[in-house]
Amino acid sequence: MTTGVKLTRVAAAVIERRGSNGTWEYLLGQRAPGTFYPGYWEFPGGKVEPGETPYQALVRELEEELGIRVLQAQPWLMRCHRYEHAHVELNFFRVRAWEGELCDHVHSALAWQQPGAVTVEPMLPANGPILKALSLPDFYAITHAYSMGIEPQLLALEKALQHGLRLVQIREHGLESEDRESFACAASGLCRQYGALVLINGDEALARACSADGLHLPARQLMQTEKRPDFPWVGASCHTAEELTRAENLGLDFAVVGTINPTASHPDRDEKNLLGWAGLEALIARSEVPVFAIGGLTGKDLETAKTHRAHGIAAIRAAWS
Repeated sequence: MTTGVKLTRVAAAVIERRGSNGTWEYLLGQRAPGTFYPGYWEFPGGKVEPGETPYQALVRELEEELGIRVLQAQPWLMRCHRYEHAHVELNFFRVRAWEGELCDHVHSALAWQQPGAVTVEPMLPANGPILKALSLPDFYAITHAYSMGIEPQLLALEKALQHGLRLVQIREHGLESEDRESFACAASGLCRQYGALVLINGDEALARACSADGLHLPARQLMQTEKRPDFPWVGASCHTAEELTRAENLGLDFAVVGTINPTASHPDRDEKNLLGWAGLEALIARSEVPVFAIGGLTGKDLETAKTHRAHGIAAIRAAWS
């Protein structure tokens, strides 16, 4: 690792639009000859100048590089990466509203890409986790068959999948072991049928038995884990900065952070222990992993969550109503 290299702050834009098939796609630019990593693909953006905020740098850089004026940009992730020539702090924003016609003033080429289906290469090394994060849906549904019943939960799950749900956590510690395995395998099968990602809460053996896509670590298990579990997708529940840092250090794919508001599952939780939106934003301001807000939230809270740096929201009861 290079030492004595000055930290360079960078504003990076995930510029998004609806593609012809209705799905979101994002813009990449190819670095021009005569720059570091010529020919590599990157997210548009550039250096934060002295006296600028990352947002101000983003607005300026996109006008200079692409000829567009930003109308709306939501702060998203922060990542640090050491290149041979620089140690960079990348401040990512998601940009879905702008004015002007896109022009490649500084790039060799521009390309619109769909999440999970990148067709250009090579990518700048710092952007691998960002590409994976972009393939994450923004709603994370958590099952509670132990409360609503196995058959009603399976029916509710299939209905939600039919309406576009694509990220599910099976969290059923209240079921007897035989019922839990039977339900988990049935629910995992439904998710595979509809192309949804499914993670099992806390039980690695069950996740493998059900051929789940991944594992979700409760906070206590997260803090006892020394190495990332061997699954394509691994998330964790976090309530403190220490837990969020552990998730980042393990290279997890996302975190669920809360509690934002009072919930039916924790009605006795003291209000002083609730994060609220301001507390959430303060906690995840420098998060390197996508964060789902949780705690008394519904689909109506999704845009509010995004304005406070969250990738999306997670819900239990609201997911099945």
